[in-house]
Amino acid sequence: MTRRPSRLVRVLSPALAAGALLCTTACSDDGGTDGSVQGVTASQVAGKRQSPSPTATLSTDGARTALITEADIEDDWTQVKDTEAENWHDSLLIGTVDVSGFLTAKAQASDCQRLLDSLFDDDLLGRPSGASELRGFQQGDSRLLYQVASYDRNGLQDSLNWLGTLPEKCDQFTVTDGGEKRTVQVIEISLPKVGDARQGLRVTVQGSAGGDDATLTLDVAAVRVGDDAITVTAGGLDGDENDSAQQAVQQGTQRLKDVLAGKSPAPSPN
Repeated sequence: MTRRPSRLVRVLSPALAAGALLCTTACSDDGGTDGSVQGVTASQVAGKRQSPSPTATLSTDGARTALITEADIEDDWTQVKDTEAENWHDSLLIGTVDVSGFLTAKAQASDCQRLLDSLFDDDLLGRPSGASELRGFQQGDSRLLYQVASYDRNGLQDSLNWLGTLPEKCDQFTVTDGGEKRTVQVIEISLPKVGDARQGLRVTVQGSAGGDDATLTLDVAAVRVGDDAITVTAGGLDGDENDSAQQAVQQGTQRLKDVLAGKSPAPSPN
């Protein structure tokens, strides 16, 4: 794995908003049907129901506590040093998107280039606005990078919405790097129904490594919890690591929710 010198150093982290559901059924004191409940109108109740409760602020310590462990993803994953994980970059993701392969060339090619660049730099959801922590795991030729970070709410949701457009915009395209051509495919993958919003992708890059044909397969998942998010990138030359990515999403989202609620995360499954 080589590091692209022109990209910025990654920063990552997350935080959660707790929502309260107000549910009231009652009549007015005089038995009327004017929609009021003890002086509170139906429209006021609806407004309260739709308004989110104050957002908990995720600290650096909290973000680190919210990170998953080896037990959360099972199999034979081994946690690596943070400094090692911070410098993981796959050279197969380096390249320039071939604009000629797109119907609406400039716009679509730009989105696909952004996808590759953000995967290389591990900033899929953009630059965090608050706490940020990451942890890496390795298993054979596969790697799993797990990130927790706080973001601007609007920017975070915009990034998730953008990810959702990529299976159509970037379903298949060509990348060139130093005369070498690679084929990239992007499809959507399902994720556990956790968090406030989520998006999953599988990115496959076919090219060569060390003079031999190689296929890089990455399962990518992002889950929003209030103003915070977890991001999982798992895979490698050994094939997809979908099961581990799914486990990381399931266990990691709950850990983040617990931390934001002021609780200690539950013990890992194993």
